[in-house]
Amino acid sequence: MGTTQIIAIVVFVVVMVAIVTEKIHRALAAVVGAMVLLILHVVSFDAAMEHVDFNTLGVLLGMMLFVAVVKLSGLFEYLAIKCARLAKGNPWLVMVLFVCLTAVLSALLDNVTTVLLIGPMTVTVCRLLDLDPLPFFLAEIMASNIGGTATLIGDPPNIMIGSAAGLSFADFVMVDAPAAIICLIVMIGLFYLLFGRKFKVDEEHKRALMERDEREEIKNPTLLRQSVIMIILVTAGFMLHGSLGVESCVVALTAAGILMLISGERIEEALAHVEWTTLVFFAGLFIVVGALSEVGVIGMLAQALIDVTGGSTFIAMLVLLIASAIISSFLDNIPFVATMIPILLSMEATGMDVMPLWWAVSLGACLGGNGTLIGASANVVMSDIAKKHGTEITFMGFLKYGFPIMLVTIAVSAVYLVVRFPPM
Repeated sequence: MGTTQIIAIVVFVVVMVAIVTEKIHRALAAVVGAMVLLILHVVSFDAAMEHVDFNTLGVLLGMMLFVAVVKLSGLFEYLAIKCARLAKGNPWLVMVLFVCLTAVLSALLDNVTTVLLIGPMTVTVCRLLDLDPLPFFLAEIMASNIGGTATLIGDPPNIMIGSAAGLSFADFVMVDAPAAIICLIVMIGLFYLLFGRKFKVDEEHKRALMERDEREEIKNPTLLRQSVIMIILVTAGFMLHGSLGVESCVVALTAAGILMLISGERIEEALAHVEWTTLVFFAGLFIVVGALSEVGVIGMLAQALIDVTGGSTFIAMLVLLIASAIISSFLDNIPFVATMIPILLSMEATGMDVMPLWWAVSLGACLGGNGTLIGASANVVMSDIAKKHGTEITFMGFLKYGFPIMLVTIAVSAVYLVVRFPPM
């Protein structure tokens, strides 16, 4: 192992320790780590910029601006109270409704957009019912990653895999969606055991909720109509962006720009609601993880995982599922999947049946995002929303629930893959 590889690993470990211990703000830790790698010439500036996923950053920025404007219409408060009244103030039913809504939206949009929409609704309902919002935030984070697993457009790794393997939207619905549905049901059951029986809402808060008229929450009817139309259009844009030949960030930023133009809202006010620390954190983390890829560490790790399977498709499928999940819990799943694609393509060139391996990597990389607070973009965004409204989601606090639940969903996925692709 060379000097640059050792430095890249040390910097990554130090950044991770800083994030886990929370002695330093995660955005600061990621940026300082990235700067150290640049100063020590472990990675060049041009190479570092290549590893920054500007598409992801663009989606984040665009949807933060979009949601900041939509929020002014009162739509989130309207939906929150509507859902809570449908559940008759029962906190467990409210959680189930929000979890299912989060999963469906994540499959049709993307994880980040979904949590930006769901987060404000959660805050509103929990304040109305005087509930601790932490269990709701945790459940919604995990539902967003599980829902994103179900379709081609739900999570970036699926887009990459679909492109490389020639898999369509329908292929993902046929193979990944059943596994995601089973995992979602299991996750809901686990949350019932962990939190469902502990929820308590007094009759006074229930009565106050049921007396609320959700229509009174609409602050700007014109903006509400504009927002609903734009949400439908942006959903269609995310689903069709590949066919249209535009990146998803273009869809997000265009939607934000159009909504600000037609609504007349000031861009300064929208920009004030952007979670800049989240964007800075991801930019720094992309460089830190990209350096590992640049110096060959991720490639060495991926190749070693392939070597231990001995050429067996069945063993490789299970190893890749587990390894993808564990690695994607701590590393960004995009560079990992990018590294795995050429390896799987070269295995396919030797005559090996790699179709089960594509699905193993897809399920592992997407579901692995539930392992830690930094395992997926949606996790970080939701934690920032929670903190902004007075609820702290710490790294260790999330790990306590996220990692075990992630392992359970991976075990479920393993059984599913064995049934779907039995050993020959």
